[in-house]
Amino acid sequence: MMSLTSKSIDFVGKNLIFGGSCSNASFDSYIVRNYAKVNGGSRMVWCKRRSTQCGVSSIMKIVEPTLNGGTQAIQGLNGLDLKSYSDAPISPAQLFDVVADDLKTLNRNLQSIVGAENPVLMSAAEQIFSAGGKRMRPALVFLVSRATAELLGLNELTVKHRRLAEIIEMIHTASLIHDDVLDESDLRRGKKTVHQLFGTRVAVLAGDFMFAQSSWYLANLENIEVIKLISQVIKDFASGEIKQASSLFDCDVQLDEYLVKSYYKTASLIAASTKGAAIFSGADNIITEKMYEYGKNLGLSFQVVDDILDFTQSAEQLGKPAATDLSKGNLTAPVIFALEKEPKLRDIIESEFSEPGSLDEAIELVKSCGGIERAQELAKEKADLALQNLQCLPQSAFRLALEDMVAYNLQRIA
Repeated sequence: MMSLTSKSIDFVGKNLIFGGSCSNASFDSYIVRNYAKVNGGSRMVWCKRRSTQCGVSSIMKIVEPTLNGGTQAIQGLNGLDLKSYSDAPISPAQLFDVVADDLKTLNRNLQSIVGAENPVLMSAAEQIFSAGGKRMRPALVFLVSRATAELLGLNELTVKHRRLAEIIEMIHTASLIHDDVLDESDLRRGKKTVHQLFGTRVAVLAGDFMFAQSSWYLANLENIEVIKLISQVIKDFASGEIKQASSLFDCDVQLDEYLVKSYYKTASLIAASTKGAAIFSGADNIITEKMYEYGKNLGLSFQVVDDILDFTQSAEQLGKPAATDLSKGNLTAPVIFALEKEPKLRDIIESEFSEPGSLDEAIELVKSCGGIERAQELAKEKADLALQNLQCLPQSAFRLALEDMVAYNLQRIA
């Protein structure tokens, strides 16, 4: 993870909104949701920050340079307030609307890429593909691809952009299949897991096959930088699982260790997705590293939010049993923070929940000792960094969707 110290020029877009009652409104009163073409002109759908009232207005974009890129937070989203996101909820469909056609093409291609000559493995993979996933990772590839392509004056995505998105989704799917085997999970997004339906042997082979197939397609991209980048992700998956397995029920685990493990298991793939997309657009090193940092910080924020939801949502909402990680000794951010304040929690965890009702008691202690609130602060901190990383991009529908991805994630715990 490279540290950038050189000065660069970023472009911060300013939008002047015209027409109707909005003509005198300042930009930071609104969250922009989506571009649309109306009668040949550019229009923008906007939503008032603390209201669900929406409308359509014309915009004019002015781009101004600022020195020492990434220091100015995005206007209208600076100082993220979790409460503000519950008023005007964002759906994945809204987030990905600007790349909806790209995602449709991806969905059509996934089956043929996995390989029709392996019907059993294809059936196993299809169990994950059809389980209701949001396709967040390939959507990020398309969003960054199009945002950076605009920066460089490209009119359309390349075949390599599209292939990268497909490879990323295959790798993600393979990791989910293997994760469910290692965690002995019966449900994934409310559906039976692959190993529950087909057995552990088929599940392991299905995951291995998808890793191998994605590696073959990766090699055919013939870009050594991207090949190294994605290959490191597969290594990181294994490192993350080893770190997790070696620290179960360890109440001395530090927050930094948790973040490293979370990077290996979640953020590494997202960071590689966003950086790889920028590389195939021909962006320079400053832009590609900013996109890497965006993906890393967004990925870490997502993981922290997921770990919070493990304590705050029901099994029906999660699509799996609640507090699964804690019950298996995997200590996440809310637990690590709560351990700093409550010695009794340590005793319960180190006993591996041997007493009846001890798991429920531990969950309540995490909630009552401020573990959830401090984890929310951590998720917000990483979200703030992700927004700053986007300052190198010009204002566009695609950058706005990348910003809204950050807001969507925090909205889940608002």
